[in-house]
Amino acid sequence: MSTATRARTLFRLLAGASLAVLLAPGQADARTGKDPVDARSLLGSYLAGRIARGQHDTPAASQFYGRALQRDPSNEALIEQALIMEASEGRFDDAFRLARQLHALQPNHRMAQLMLGLSEAKAGRHAAADEHFKASGTGLIGELTSALSRAWGLTAQGDSKAAIDLLDGVKQAEWTQHFLRYHKALILDVSGRRAEARAAYERIFRTDPKTMRTTLAYAQHASASGEQKLARSILEEHAKKIGGTPHPMAKAVQDQLKGNERTGLLVTAPAEGLAEAFYGLGELLSGDGGLHVAAIYLQMALHLQPGQPLALAALANIYETTKRYDAAIASYEQIPRNTPLQAAVDIRKALNLNQLERVDEAKALLEQLADTDRTDVRALDALGNIMRGRKRYQEAADYYTRAIAIIGPKPDRKHWTYFYARGTCYERLKKWPQAEADLLKAMQLSPDQPLVLNYLGYSWVDQNRNLKAGLQMIEKAVSLKPDDGYIVDSLGWAHYRLGNYKEAVKHLEKAVELKPEDPVLNDHLGDAFWRVGREIEARFQWEQALTLKPEEDDVEKIRAKIAKGLPAKPPARVVKKSKEPVKAEGPKRQTKLGSQRPPE
Repeated sequence: MSTATRARTLFRLLAGASLAVLLAPGQADARTGKDPVDARSLLGSYLAGRIARGQHDTPAASQFYGRALQRDPSNEALIEQALIMEASEGRFDDAFRLARQLHALQPNHRMAQLMLGLSEAKAGRHAAADEHFKASGTGLIGELTSALSRAWGLTAQGDSKAAIDLLDGVKQAEWTQHFLRYHKALILDVSGRRAEARAAYERIFRTDPKTMRTTLAYAQHASASGEQKLARSILEEHAKKIGGTPHPMAKAVQDQLKGNERTGLLVTAPAEGLAEAFYGLGELLSGDGGLHVAAIYLQMALHLQPGQPLALAALANIYETTKRYDAAIASYEQIPRNTPLQAAVDIRKALNLNQLERVDEAKALLEQLADTDRTDVRALDALGNIMRGRKRYQEAADYYTRAIAIIGPKPDRKHWTYFYARGTCYERLKKWPQAEADLLKAMQLSPDQPLVLNYLGYSWVDQNRNLKAGLQMIEKAVSLKPDDGYIVDSLGWAHYRLGNYKEAVKHLEKAVELKPEDPVLNDHLGDAFWRVGREIEARFQWEQALTLKPEEDDVEKIRAKIAKGLPAKPPARVVKKSKEPVKAEGPKRQTKLGSQRPPE
């Protein structure tokens, strides 16, 4: 049942039975004189809106709050919630109207003041915007937002000195100083104070050479000033510090500089600077769990600078987090074509299409991307992951094989994921020699990857091969990821297969604590309970497994165990010293293990 459907169901229940106890039909509320139907509709809409918001279903929440406001248009709490919903969806005409209403009722309301400041700034009325932004500066994020917004407004009015003085006067935690120093540098640059801007950028870069956005601002400042060698050295140092592939935007500037072509400044006008401030705060908040507020900041950035690629990508990421895949695709499609983000955007769109069960569309998009650039493995990796997640293992293996061919005969440490993923596909296809070779290669490239240690170690134990080495690998995987229920389950199930039932129970109980919703883990724990004589608990775990929608092939097996228990114990296996040592420099298993995707 969708969030909207659940909310509507609750609305109907509240409007019907629940409040009937309190307000008899046909009687007016003695306190308000209003018809009870109005009261029921108001409360039902409000609570339905709360549920929808809690489930991140912002369109439904907006609809329910709007319905409630029709019943009680001067209710401050409803206006506030409706304002938040409209702003987070980027519907600023409605947001500004609600902000004016709320401001009339609560002149000091922070969100209302912020929205009114944005409205005035967009219209170029910076003095009026300053009053609103100043009044919105309560709380840590509110004070930071207020300072940055006012500073860019002062810059738009030609008073960069007052803007810098304002930012210098903000005394907050050290992490906020990053934003303040960055925007001081941008303001100095936009205002033509290039020498001061250079000093500010240098200080930021010395402190933090890994952040892509501040690095780009510094490099583009150097290039715009005609210092191409300095610009190239900044990007080279950044690439060295991050130790991986540069961000596509950094790579694009790097390519531009190879031809000694000058770049423009990252921020060229105060309106862009204000949008940059809102974007930066939105990205920060989205990583800190404040998704509704983060969405508002990103929408504010896009209101000032429509089509800003990074703000749209960050907003799409919020939609993905809240499982609004259609909205995520819509955001990606607003990013202008042929930006440096294009390949990454197409991949993310395809992954969202897959989530919407539009697999053929996802596959076609990624195939086209793979054909466009035959040196880029990212589209093939995404295709492999999609096919593997859908148990189309041969197709997945073929895509990983194509990616490995592009990588060439000398893969780097970071390429372990492709061998691991292909190895899991081969194991599912019962091609164990190929699977083992790939898993060993993955471990050779990156010896301490828990996924590889777990998969290979369990497979060996399951096949009664390399028992000691296999068990040690699983134990190492658990030590590296002690809170991963699937890996802890592997350790417990390995002990079970070896006949160490008491030890198995200990680990399988922990696995179920970590992943109580997994049917396979509950089934395993039931088996272990039975073997140690805890038969009532065993049947409880098997019954629990049935409620968690196990694979169809497992349903009848579990029911048979509930009815008859397990057969007599098989003889315990003896773990002997392995005669085939693991080259550390170099099963039949539950679906969850086989479908775990390596990090992207």
